[in-house]
Amino acid sequence: MKILKMMTLCLTIISGTIAMAQDNKTDDLMSDSKIAKAALLEKDTGLQDFFNNSAGYVIFPNVGKGGFIVGGASGNGILYENGIAQGVADLKKVSVGFQAGGQAVIEIIFFESKSDLNEFKDGEFEFAAGVSAVALKSGIAANAKFKDGIAVFTLPKAGLMADASVGGQKFSYESFTEKGSK
Repeated sequence: MKILKMMTLCLTIISGTIAMAQDNKTDDLMSDSKIAKAALLEKDTGLQDFFNNSAGYVIFPNVGKGGFIVGGASGNGILYENGIAQGVADLKKVSVGFQAGGQAVIEIIFFESKSDLNEFKDGEFEFAAGVSAVALKSGIAANAKFKDGIAVFTLPKAGLMADASVGGQKFSYESFTEKGSK
C-alpha cells in the first residue's frame, strides 16, 4: 500500500512538472510573439493595417529553415483573434528542389475573414505548393493584398537561404481551452 501511495505521489509530481514546463514554454512563445510583432511593425509600419483589419493572425517568431536539395522548416506560434491570444500553432514543411543554406525567420499569416481564420483553427491547414510569402522590407506592406483569404509575410532574423517559398507548409492548431481540458 505504501509503495502505491509513493508511486501515485511521484506520478502527480511528474505530471505537475510537465504541465509547468508546457506552461513556461507557452509563456516564452507568447513573449517571443510580442517581440516579433514589434520587430515586424518596426520594419514596416504598413503592417498595422493588416493587424487592424484582419479577422486574425498567427505569429511564428522563430521559424527555422534549412536544407540542401532536401529541406525543411519548423516553428511554433501564437494565434490571435481580435488581438487576443487564442492558442498555439505548429508549422512543418518538407521540400525537395533548389535550396541551400539555413535561416531563421519570423513568419506571420493574416486571415482576411472569419471563415479563413476558422479554416486554420479547424486544423490540418496547409499552403498549396505555389504560395509564397512577401519578404518584409520597409514600405512593402502598403501594396500587399490578401490572396485566397491570406497574406503571408516573413522577416529574416539570421542566416541565408536560397528559398523563399512557403508552399507545402502544414499547420496544426490547439486552442488554450483545448490545452486546459487535457
